[in-house]
Amino acid sequence: MTIQEEIRDLCRQKKAVIMAHYYQRGEVQDVADFIGDSLALAQQAAKTEADIIVMCGVHFMAETAKCLCPDKKVLIPDPQAGCSLADSCQAADLRKWKEQHPDYTVVSYVNTSAEVKALTDVVVTSSNALKIVNQLPKDAKILFGPDQNLGNYINSMTGRQMELWNGSCHVHARFSAEALMRLKQEHPNAKVLTHPECKQVIINLSDVVGSTQALLNYVREHKDPEYIIVTEWGVIHEMQKSCPDVRFIPVPPEVTESVGCSCNECEYMRMITLEKLRDTLRDETNTVEVPYNIAKQAVRSIHRMLEMS
Repeated sequence: MTIQEEIRDLCRQKKAVIMAHYYQRGEVQDVADFIGDSLALAQQAAKTEADIIVMCGVHFMAETAKCLCPDKKVLIPDPQAGCSLADSCQAADLRKWKEQHPDYTVVSYVNTSAEVKALTDVVVTSSNALKIVNQLPKDAKILFGPDQNLGNYINSMTGRQMELWNGSCHVHARFSAEALMRLKQEHPNAKVLTHPECKQVIINLSDVVGSTQALLNYVREHKDPEYIIVTEWGVIHEMQKSCPDVRFIPVPPEVTESVGCSCNECEYMRMITLEKLRDTLRDETNTVEVPYNIAKQAVRSIHRMLEMS
């Protein structure tokens, strides 16, 4: 029996569902019941009937699933799979920021801890941030965090002047504009597809800006011969499966030595392997818990997001 067969057999035995983010290793995506971006994973968690959810992503995704499914067992194959962006915004610091801006609506990116979500009025993802911010009153004063690049993008698209937290995704922030310009010269007919967590200089060089799911949908709909991809390169696995005849060119980070390869990858996402997934599911280890009082507050901001999406 292969390890993939072991995992699927365990899922049947335990009435478990495996959810995987698009940035996961290809082999982890292939064994999952459901793959998606942060919004899709939250939506799927909210409606699953499984007894066990195994979240193949980073820790805040597992916390979100637990908040939405308090009666289910939520597992993460590696509890050390964190998020640099979530770590940049601690609850105590956000509380101080709120105290300094008492009349502001707090909009927090989903890449945050449950404690931060508990202090938040509405959560957003890169898929729905524009839609949700546009639903808030035009004169609303907004604190947006923790991704300043996504916040800048929303400000530019909406004309808002949200106050932005000083944080960024370490993967999307380290894309090289010089490398992108070089690739554009080498592939003049390739469209540049970019995630809005990237810096403005990268966005200005792009043809399409959107969430992971939006970029994947664009590829499926248009199927141009070549695309230059400016996001975590794990998404190329699903893009290639959907469009096997299309060429996808990942943009490298500014310093390839810092990530150990010529592609821009999230080392936290790569911490999850098939072996860790099998062992966690078999032994039901690495459970994710969120204190009741925090989950109760956090789920309100998550539910508001789902209602406004």
